[in-house]
Amino acid sequence: MSAGGAGGEAKGGYPPQTIMALGIVGGLVGIYLGNFAPPAYSFFGGLGAICATVWGADAVRRVASYGLGTGVPSIGMLALGMGILAALFGLSIGGPAGPIVAVVVAAIIGGVIGALANKVIGMGIPIMEKAMVEISCAGTLVILGLSVVIAGSFDYASVVQYVVANGYIALIFIIGGMGILHPFNASLGPDETQDRTLMLAVEKGAIALIIAGFASSLHEGLMAAGLNMLIGIVIWYVAFSKHYALIKRDAYAVVGSGMLPSSEELQ
Repeated sequence: MSAGGAGGEAKGGYPPQTIMALGIVGGLVGIYLGNFAPPAYSFFGGLGAICATVWGADAVRRVASYGLGTGVPSIGMLALGMGILAALFGLSIGGPAGPIVAVVVAAIIGGVIGALANKVIGMGIPIMEKAMVEISCAGTLVILGLSVVIAGSFDYASVVQYVVANGYIALIFIIGGMGILHPFNASLGPDETQDRTLMLAVEKGAIALIIAGFASSLHEGLMAAGLNMLIGIVIWYVAFSKHYALIKRDAYAVVGSGMLPSSEELQ
């Protein structure tokens, strides 16, 4: 089903409820495994972040198909902004239940933002409130998952010390946001398909795991960081290969453009 313009909610082979379950369950399971497992297994947090990235990208796809235009990048950044607030608040008061508290807080923030967008700004998108709840929760899980990769746990003090105080929070804000906003932004058009868009989300989530894995070297050591990066590279290669295959499936033709002509050749 195409999703190239302001024609209503984008559809696809995977229903929203299935992808939501993948994002919530996969995200939380990965985050908790990364927290309670030995430091060498913090990559589980990255796997959870990839699940949440796919969920967030699908939610962006559905709401942006109403015709957000340049709002597609903005909504991705908004997701991670809400995610940071909810994640830090949840971890600060929730203890072992911190990630769950963070998701609940994110849902409340997203619902408020969605209602303001529709009722005050007047965007008039029927699924705006629901989509903003999903995007906010997905952004929160991405922040939590990548923080676990870097800090080795979701302990509030550890996250503040190893993710926030040293500025890595800005890094995961950007790479996490790109994973949520970029897939539909890169794929939108009359030939956009859900599987191709979401495979790109997996690929971008894997890149985030690689970068977060590199950042984890200062705290977790080179062995754990190397494992984080290796798993990210493997997932990236598989997802990139699959995405390229889907591009060739959907494209009329795939041709090489060659080198750009020099100024002398253009004259």
